[in-house]
Formats: sequence, structure tokens, C-alpha cells
Amino acid sequence: MYLPFAIAFILSLVFTLLVKKVALKYKVIDSPDKPRKIHQRAVPLLGGVAIFLSFFITLFIFKEEILARGLISSQIISFFIGALIIVLGGLADDKYNLKPKHQIILPLMAILIVILGGINVEKITNPIEMDGLIYFGSFFSIAITFIWLLGMMYTTKLLDGVDGLVSGLGAISGFIIFLFTFTTKYYQPDVGLMSLIFAAACLGFLIFNFYPAKIFLGEGGSLLLGYTIGVLAIISGGKIAIALLIMGIPIMDVAWTIIRRLISGQNPFTLADRKHLHHRFLDMGLSQRQTVLIYYFLAVIFGSAALFLQSQGKIIALGILVIIMVTLAFLSIYLPKNKKLDIK
Repeated sequence: MYLPFAIAFILSLVFTLLVKKVALKYKVIDSPDKPRKIHQRAVPLLGGVAIFLSFFITLFIFKEEILARGLISSQIISFFIGALIIVLGGLADDKYNLKPKHQIILPLMAILIVILGGINVEKITNPIEMDGLIYFGSFFSIAITFIWLLGMMYTTKLLDGVDGLVSGLGAISGFIIFLFTFTTKYYQPDVGLMSLIFAAACLGFLIFNFYPAKIFLGEGGSLLLGYTIGVLAIISGGKIAIALLIMGIPIMDVAWTIIRRLISGQNPFTLADRKHLHHRFLDMGLSQRQTVLIYYFLAVIFGSAALFLQSQGKIIALGILVIIMVTLAFLSIYLPKNKKLDIK
């Protein structure tokens, strides 16, 4: 396992440096020209390309080892094609700033390709009956897969507002899924290897993306990480609860954002604002690093707990996460605001 990790990590470092130069040369940059943007200088985009290349190049190098354990070629290929579509769409959006109604087309195409490739949620663990399973018919399987992947993609897309937040959570997700798939009960070394490669690719990029960021993920990158986490959760045997515990706070933040905007009569997918939980943390006076570390801490704690909890225990953990989310939201709204934003 050391060699795939090292290759993905080194490739990520190299590709991030190369992509940064390309982004600067062709002026694919994010300028601080809107009130919701918290960086103070222009930063190159396209970082998702570096993660995409390092992850899939390493994955294909070790393809035979992965396929020897149960996954089939069509799943790997559809996973790759879907990711490629997302990244290419992100490239276009980063350069030409596409309209929201056009942005969603390619993620929808990616999901359809993944489903056609045989990646879908066929069953989940029954939370009531110990070791029981709930199987889905074709229609519900496709519907749940569609909602799950689209939800994960838009969670990481909307979460990508603080340096190192999404890429760090991507690395944590990869590591925890890797550990989970190497437990005795859920032994899946093929998915574990893919997850470890993904964690390494995110970690290599994170070195340049942590505050103060030298490069951003860009539209394609923020969508790619949610897409990849979602796919890994499915192919690891429908372990959706694992990903929910790791990404619980961001998912609930996005869900609340959608509800809040709908109540206000606004389109939840076209409006951009500074009311996300991480923005509220910054307004309270927390630094970008402190904000990110809070998210990392919660992801590690609850993700690690999922390794040892049974289905009912995971439901309780999700309930605790809801309480934490409500508490954090309450504090972020009612505690005094720091008028001078601290982003050191």
C-alpha cells in the first residue's frame, strides 16, 4: 500500500505545480471581486485537474490489482469518464463563468454514466434488525444513487469557501474509507486501495491549498471531490452512513442553505451568499485555519467512530451530529460578530 500512496502523492505535488503555471499563463484565476470572497489576491484555479490526474493515473497503474478483488472494468471506466466530464465542465466554467443552468448539465451526465457503468446503491443496512439488509428495486436504486451523488457534489461545491476545507475533508474521507474496508467484517482491499490513492492525491494538493492557498480547486475540483467520495461510499458496499458521518456537518449546512433559500423565494442553486456555517465562523472572528480545523476535527471523530459502531450506533451518532450542527449554527448567529474579519 505504500507504493500507490507515494506515487499518487508525488504526482499530486507535481501536477499541482504544473497546473498552477498553466492557470496563471491563461489567466484562469479567482479574483476577490465579490463581497462573499474572502481571499485578498488573485489565486489560480484548476486544482481539481491535479487531483484528477494523480488519482486516475495511479489507479490505472494498479488497475489489475484492483480488478482482481471484485470490481469490474465497466465500473472503473464509467467512474473515470464521469470524473473526466466533471473536470472538463469545471475547466469551462472556471474560464468562461458558465450560467448555473448550464453548470449542472455535465454533473448530471456524469451520474448517468456512472449508473450505466453498474455503480449504484443496491442495498443498505437495516437500522432496526441487526445485520439485516434492505434491498432496493431498480427504480429506487437509480433514484437513490442519483440523489446521493448529486447531493455529495453540491455539498463539496458549496463548501469550497475556505482554504483547504474541501481538499482536507477529501483526504480524511479517503483515509477513513480505507481503514473501514480493511476491517475483518468489511474486508475490501480493492476499494481500500482506491480510497488510499484518493487520500494521497488530496493530501498532495492540500499542501498548496491550505491557508494561505497558492491554488484553488476550481469548479471542477470542488465537484470532483464530492463525486469521488460518493462513488467510493457506494462501491464499498453502500456504506453511505460512513460518508454521512464524515461529511455530516457540511451536508446539513447545505441542506439548511437550500431550505433557507427556498423559504426566501430564491433559487438555492444560483444564489451565492456569505451565510454558510464556515462564513459565520469567520464572522465570529475565527481564522480560516481555526475554521478548517473544526471541520477536520468533527470529520475525524465521527468518521473514526463509524469504524466501531453498528447501524443503530451510527444513527445515534448522526443524531449527535444534528445537535452539534444546531448548536454551532445557534452560536454563529447569536454570539457577537467580529466586525473586522480575522483571516490570519
